[in-house]
Amino acid sequence: MPILSFQNVTKDYLSDGQPVRALEALSLEVSRGEFVALVGRSGCGKSTLLNLAGAMDFPTSGRVLVDGVSTSSLKDSELTRLRREKVGFVFQSFQLLHTLTVFENVELPLLLAGRPHARGAARERLAWVELEGLGNRYPHQLSGGQMQRVGIARALIHGPSILLADEPTGNLDTATGNVILELLQRLAREQKTATIMATHSAEAAALADVVVRMRDGKIQESTRR
Repeated sequence: MPILSFQNVTKDYLSDGQPVRALEALSLEVSRGEFVALVGRSGCGKSTLLNLAGAMDFPTSGRVLVDGVSTSSLKDSELTRLRREKVGFVFQSFQLLHTLTVFENVELPLLLAGRPHARGAARERLAWVELEGLGNRYPHQLSGGQMQRVGIARALIHGPSILLADEPTGNLDTATGNVILELLQRLAREQKTATIMATHSAEAAALADVVVRMRDGKIQESTRR
């Protein structure tokens, strides 16, 4: 069973009272351990797909299944649990809290969920992204690449089955971006976390196992390396 499945998904939004189609009859399956790149121009539906995959939004028609469960069928409390336990998010703008230390940023999802041993888990994740010794620093004391690695550590703190990355290298130079992409590759291969990345970069997409090219809310082509 795929960890993530889109089954004939259409998504419409209202703009000035008029429906706008973001995704149309889209079907896609992602298995555990796959690194998938979504490629296409702005407005092609990449971010909408990520929002639906993370149960932050829901299809107008069709079904999105996470680990075999339709997100549209879940109650609010169940959706909260799904996002906290099965999905991690990485953002282009890092979205770290600048009043918190690196340790505090990384452990925050566990603290909000009331789970124990948050500091120890944060140390382990920071070691995995090769940021040992920086836990007591604040985000403004880090480089862009280091901040993104903190963001990845935070996204992984609860051991998600799916990682969703929206333009994770968009604010980074090429060399630093390559470090982030290598981490995403390792995540998929070593921890079997399904990793779905939206990107404009053909170079970034080339490192993925599967490249999904999108246009006007549809999948034009899906290529496996």
